[in-house]
Amino acid sequence: MLTAHTIKVLQSLDKKKFRQKYNLFLVEGNKIISELPNSNFKIKEIFSTNPQNLNFQDTIIHQITENELKKISFLQNPKDSVAVCELKHELKWEDQNIQLILDGIQDPGNLGTIIRLADWFGIEQIICSDDTVDFYNPKVIQASMGSFTRVNMVYCNLTEYLAETGNTNVGTDMDGENIYSFQKPKKLNLILGNEGKGMRDETEKLLHQKISIPRFGKSQSTESLNVSMAAGIILGQLFSTEE
Repeated sequence: MLTAHTIKVLQSLDKKKFRQKYNLFLVEGNKIISELPNSNFKIKEIFSTNPQNLNFQDTIIHQITENELKKISFLQNPKDSVAVCELKHELKWEDQNIQLILDGIQDPGNLGTIIRLADWFGIEQIICSDDTVDFYNPKVIQASMGSFTRVNMVYCNLTEYLAETGNTNVGTDMDGENIYSFQKPKKLNLILGNEGKGMRDETEKLLHQKISIPRFGKSQSTESLNVSMAAGIILGQLFSTEE
């Protein structure tokens, strides 16, 4: 049986300040939870309505009722289990040949989808500005569908990083080179800006090249593409031109 204190703590983990306070975050659903043992994330404990469906060595699993699950879940339709995991605190990282750079992405669903895209295309690292939405946000974790376990997430002062990186900084711009004729650099930082404002001026000044996705439709109603949608189109084209 869940205590009132445990429920209160778990419910508070939808906010970044409490995730940092307790050094914990939640992962929901057996399918995603099953990917944790093969990652660098440490499971503290699991609360499940069907513990017999989980086969974890040396992991504390508590059986709870469906009503209790609803109290600690952040999903509208809670799944079978909730895993309580410890935050990672990795300070060492280095440039990869191709990386995604996120400048102020705010929507958790967009970030989760971008993490999933990175995993699909084999991109192992995403570098984020300090004001990008926290990837431990429950909505980000859920939208990534387990891909967060395979993509290294780094938060830093983006201006300082982009000024020092050895990779080619590439960003989207309406007047940029057509993505379908663009030649991918050997070492690439693909920069994606904020959903409403785009990348900030100080980021744009550090671009080495600009690219654009041409509009083929005649309608002018669609002013721009969703950032995660644009990322998918660009990555699909960049990887299709590899030898």
